[in-house]
Amino acid sequence: MFATSAQKATRQSAPGKEAPGVPGWLVALLAVATGMTVANLYYAQPLLSSLSRVFHLSTTAAGALITVTQVGYVIGMLFLVPLGDRLEKRRLITVLLAVTTVALAVAGVATTFPVLLIASLVSGATSVVAQILVPFAASLAPDHARGRVVGRVMSGLLTGILLSRTLSSLVSDVAGWRYVYLGSAVLMALLAVALRVALPQHAPTISMPYGQVLRSTVRLVRTHPALRRRGLYQAAMFGGFSAFWTTVSFVLTGPRFHYSPIGVALFALVGAAGAAVAPLAGHWADRKLVRPMTAAAFGTAAVGFAVAGFGGHHIVLLALAAVLIDMAVQTTMILGQHTVYQLDPDARARLNSAFIAIFFTGGALGSQLGSLAYHAAGWTAVSALGALLPLLALAYWVTELRQPRPLTAN
Repeated sequence: MFATSAQKATRQSAPGKEAPGVPGWLVALLAVATGMTVANLYYAQPLLSSLSRVFHLSTTAAGALITVTQVGYVIGMLFLVPLGDRLEKRRLITVLLAVTTVALAVAGVATTFPVLLIASLVSGATSVVAQILVPFAASLAPDHARGRVVGRVMSGLLTGILLSRTLSSLVSDVAGWRYVYLGSAVLMALLAVALRVALPQHAPTISMPYGQVLRSTVRLVRTHPALRRRGLYQAAMFGGFSAFWTTVSFVLTGPRFHYSPIGVALFALVGAAGAAVAPLAGHWADRKLVRPMTAAAFGTAAVGFAVAGFGGHHIVLLALAAVLIDMAVQTTMILGQHTVYQLDPDARARLNSAFIAIFFTGGALGSQLGSLAYHAAGWTAVSALGALLPLLALAYWVTELRQPRPLTAN
């Protein structure tokens, strides 16, 4: 029944034609699916203290698990997501989720840290299903509502990022860290079945060989200055975001706060409030406010990290910082995707591949630099690093004002 109603609403999603509308239940399913899959990248963040004890690692070495997982995601963005333009999307999504299920199961039974790293690399690479679903939603949506549809789907993505820490902390506190991975493996298997049944078929928009698909993705980066610019904006923002959430668990479980895993989980729930800005960001995009709201988001992130610097001794300030940072990152992500998707309707998967690969590289660097900064000089250094990155993006944004208006299409 689901498949039939979706197919009627999308007319089989013929390439180059916009659907008249997207059913609300389908938008909700896509939001939940993106959140569930992207959560695989972040389950380990609140577990780093436990994993460092189990595998006898330093905090810096344990932080490498987050970096490796995000590197896997970048690899998947570069080599798997472009296939969303080349292959039938529903089949591609099902295969990737099956591989994710196996990788998470291996992570759950890993007895050595290298095995956990390899399994996390694979699960990170195949969890790019989230970034196949987002351009899928953009293709289904009519022009006048695309920002809002993408915003709603992306709200699921950010909610998944943030609630993954809560779920991970709770499960590990009750049953141990292995069940975090094993439980996610079960969820991925169920999600594969649900999406296979519910998603409409979506015809490929290109028929070129795989090698040409990859080369065309590189050409898109060279051809579209807006793609490069928005990718670098988001790399700076996501670098700060990753530095914050990779290290804040050390602060919360440290001598100042003495939080248990459940306490860390509750803190992550506070940060999830940042997802509420997603529909607003989509509305701003549809109203052609991309440029001013991008600058506002950079400023908000910098203020958030300044507040975080004082929050090392005050939990209320730390929670406020988390909300401000998450809101800012969510805003720039949605504004960026809205801009990128307008560049070429027949290349949305490849455009999204390049966009996400650029900024997740920043996220991977941010995770590692955040761990190094915390190890070297504590929370103050992490806060300074986090504030610097959006300020650099803001300085780059100033140069955009000298560019012609079509650069961002808004």
